[in-house]
Amino acid sequence: MKKFLVFVLFLGCGACFANPMFAEHTQNSIGIYAGQSTAQGDLGHLVFPWDWRIKPMSIAILQYAQPINILRLPGRVNVSMLQNFAYDSEDGASFGAFGISWDVVLATYCGWYFGGGIGPFMRDSGDKYVESRLVFGERLFIGKNIGENWRAELFTLHFSNGDFTEINRGFNFVGLGINYSF
Repeated sequence: MKKFLVFVLFLGCGACFANPMFAEHTQNSIGIYAGQSTAQGDLGHLVFPWDWRIKPMSIAILQYAQPINILRLPGRVNVSMLQNFAYDSEDGASFGAFGISWDVVLATYCGWYFGGGIGPFMRDSGDKYVESRLVFGERLFIGKNIGENWRAELFTLHFSNGDFTEINRGFNFVGLGINYSF
């Protein structure tokens, strides 16, 4: 019985209820995200705060999303435009990008939700950190319903090209976002 309850809490919970990333009876959302670089490098810099080294880069993301189900879990498909701003040319790199990504909610509890996502992005240029224009974005997020149509999210985000090129140090960010569903 305990195994079943753990399964429902961490994997199946979202399938039993409405999508926590959207207000009831809504099919669209607009989100604005802002983040700060936590260093170039592998995924370890994405999830371990004790390993973060703040770098002179910030990111702004405008995201449109619609609800979907992924393996019976609530999710969303996102179309995003983003701009990375480097304010130190020695240690930063600026780029713009456009991408499509998919997020899935893995657990929900009292208006909170936790999930992750992945998707391809096309950047406007390569640079000294990631040589290719094609990168993949991996995101982890914790969200909270803060109003009938409003959601706030804390996120971590990693961009790299999966070692398709010799230069692939990647980019890592942590930040906050707000979504309005309609």
